Amino acid sequence: MDRDLLRQSLIFHGESLFNKLKCEQTENPDFQEVVSDLCKATYESRGGEQGSSLVEQFIARKADILFCPSWKTAKPQEQEHEEEEAGEPYAIMPPLEVFMELPDEERRAMIYRDLEKGDIVVGRINNIREYGFFLTLLCMAGGLKRDIEDLELSALCHIREIPSTSSHDDPLSYYQIGDFIRGGVKDIDRYQEKITVSLHQACLSPSLEHIKLGVITREELPIHYSRSVSAASDSNETYGCILRRCHGYQNPSVVEFLLDKVGISDTHPPSMMRGLQSKHFQEEDFASAIRKKQSASWALKCVRAGVDHFKHGRHVEAMNEYNKALDIDTKNVEALVARGALYANKGSIMKAITDFELALENCPDHRNAKKYLCQTLVERGKQLEDQEKLVTAEGLYRRALALDDSNPEAKEAMHNITETIQKLLLRSRSKIRARPALRNYVRS
Repeated sequence: MDRDLLRQSLIFHGESLFNKLKCEQTENPDFQEVVSDLCKATYESRGGEQGSSLVEQFIARKADILFCPSWKTAKPQEQEHEEEEAGEPYAIMPPLEVFMELPDEERRAMIYRDLEKGDIVVGRINNIREYGFFLTLLCMAGGLKRDIEDLELSALCHIREIPSTSSHDDPLSYYQIGDFIRGGVKDIDRYQEKITVSLHQACLSPSLEHIKLGVITREELPIHYSRSVSAASDSNETYGCILRRCHGYQNPSVVEFLLDKVGISDTHPPSMMRGLQSKHFQEEDFASAIRKKQSASWALKCVRAGVDHFKHGRHVEAMNEYNKALDIDTKNVEALVARGALYANKGSIMKAITDFELALENCPDHRNAKKYLCQTLVERGKQLEDQEKLVTAEGLYRRALALDDSNPEAKEAMHNITETIQKLLLRSRSKIRARPALRNYVRS
């Protein structure tokens, strides 16, 4: 069993889950191996949440599957600094202990137990001496995510661990009391409870070496720390309230993103049902493929409803149905063609062309998409002719003929514009020839 995943689940759900696990996994030797370590990780249950008992029961019964290392079949993404993850693709939350009443002694012991060389910490300079400066640690910012400002932990950054700058002979002259510093853990004495940090990039573990160390602004403080400060200042700020406000919580692809980030496959094993794990399933049998088929079917129903609205002149309702279909299945060809036809009917030629082109990208042989795109290109070409943009119009007619070389409207439009361009060229050439003759007449 993956003891780290199991410990995280216990920290979140509390002692009630631990009791259920001991009942359900009594005969599981893998669980018995880690049970002594897990006793230290159990905390008081959150309580008050509907349905949590059923969730805990499910976890307890399926623990041998849920926490099985075989889930980790994919290579995890390289960890990125959370502030560099544009748009917050998942909810970045304060550590759970912020919402729990844990003794400070226990939290300090956990920090000194879990902190490793190469981890990243953030602190504020509280004292500067000739041999270095001291930090009051605020939080951890790489690997583990902990907020520790209230524990009043100190760390020393020795002068030899401070990179020199060209503009300062004395490296310490660059720093002031109150500066926020991001540093890497150089050494940790768990018995004497002493931490030494470094500002040299070489001290970081390989997964964190891309993160820059040194002075940071208040805006660069880790997101989880900023949210912890907010939670600590307001007793009404519950874990659930903060979670629902996070932009990443609303991301519809958050599950897929997190699975990819931690390197867990949702297809190996393919099911929580033990009887299905021994069978070999084709790719089309998995949930993602089935969900895609279901979405296509549901989107098609919306398209049919939209076509019915269109036939009866209810264009707004038709557009709503087509948009709904494309929300369900963004690559639904029938929805793109139907919406493109409606755009063309309303005179939004460019939007219609875009939809028809997208439909052909997804299905190059779609008959109606080709037909309607050909007609719409010709219509747009005529608009450009009226604006005297003949070369651009000619290009659209060529595209239309490339789609359907037998289309009579496209052939006629191409023939007419070719004649028009040739006449204009002849006129311009005759004017050019007339200019030298006129000059000779003036001289004579």
